[in-house]
Amino acid sequence: MSYMFADRYGYLQNSSGGLVSTVNLKYKKKYNKIKRVIKDLVFENAALCDQVSQMQEKILIVKEERRFLLKKLYHLQAIAETDNQLQIHTPKLSTAGFSPPSASSDVSSSAKKTPAKKRSSSEILESLKANPKTKKSSATKAKKIVQPIPLDITGRPVFPIVLGGLTVHSLGEVVSDRLDYHSEDLIFPVGFCSTRVYGSLKDPEKKCVYTCKILDGGTAPTFEIVADSDLDAPIVGNSAKECHSMLLRHINHAIGVEVVNTQGRGPEFFGFSHPTIQNLIQSSPGTRKCSSYKWSKFEVSHSGEPLMEENDASLNFDALQRSIAFSKSHMVAGIKEEPSDQLLSSSSATLRDLLMS
Repeated sequence: MSYMFADRYGYLQNSSGGLVSTVNLKYKKKYNKIKRVIKDLVFENAALCDQVSQMQEKILIVKEERRFLLKKLYHLQAIAETDNQLQIHTPKLSTAGFSPPSASSDVSSSAKKTPAKKRSSSEILESLKANPKTKKSSATKAKKIVQPIPLDITGRPVFPIVLGGLTVHSLGEVVSDRLDYHSEDLIFPVGFCSTRVYGSLKDPEKKCVYTCKILDGGTAPTFEIVADSDLDAPIVGNSAKECHSMLLRHINHAIGVEVVNTQGRGPEFFGFSHPTIQNLIQSSPGTRKCSSYKWSKFEVSHSGEPLMEENDASLNFDALQRSIAFSKSHMVAGIKEEPSDQLLSSSSATLRDLLMS
């Protein structure tokens, strides 16, 4: 059994002959205390790091909400500006025409009073008949119907956006520093990508998925249509209308008959002129810097009206099939109505026999 005793130097000596310093025991206690404090600080630091990361996530969400609200604010300001411009430019009927004429005017125009009244009344009637039509037409042109689409928590659209036969996968980025990347009515964002189901180039009676893209072509955008059945032969043009016209010419050549008009509706086929997509592109950053673009006014429709392109053979696959079937039926009817060569020869022979008899 070992025991410890202290010598005159302040050291503890055990029975086995070993020396233990009281100073070392003192520092060991301090070390253990500091170790516990450091351990507590490490846990506290980890908890603070978690709080900081949570606050950073909240800050990012608030920033996204702020950007979304700013976009909405810019959009509403543009709508308000267009409304003010429409109100300024629309003519108003003034009541000055119904004010009593002065004496000098009565004396000067006494001889021409009745014809002047007739002319002014007829002109007023014509203007009243013509002006409401122009106002209504301008109002209908200004407003575009937008379909409701699903949005995420931050208010951004959820891709892909499906609008009938059109599917938009990306809106792209607005290029505002080059004039050819927008017009008065449309914006051509680089990176825009959409797909559409239409008749195949080789066999228009079969379905084919076409991928439409807007690429960066330098000073002007490049438009591209690629069929999933022929990925190595894209249709490339300087405009969406040019690409669509080439596609329709290929369709007519494959059928052998003109089943669809080849003038082309490129913006509609690509989809960036669709009111819903145009509204999203118009709300994208950089649009206000497009000098030539004139902002459009949009109105949300909850009635779910059918799309007009469902009856257009140049945009819709089912409409194309109806046009092909109609053209083929007329071709068969025309072939049946044409008399054969044998019938013509036999009729001419019988006519000759009758004349000779």
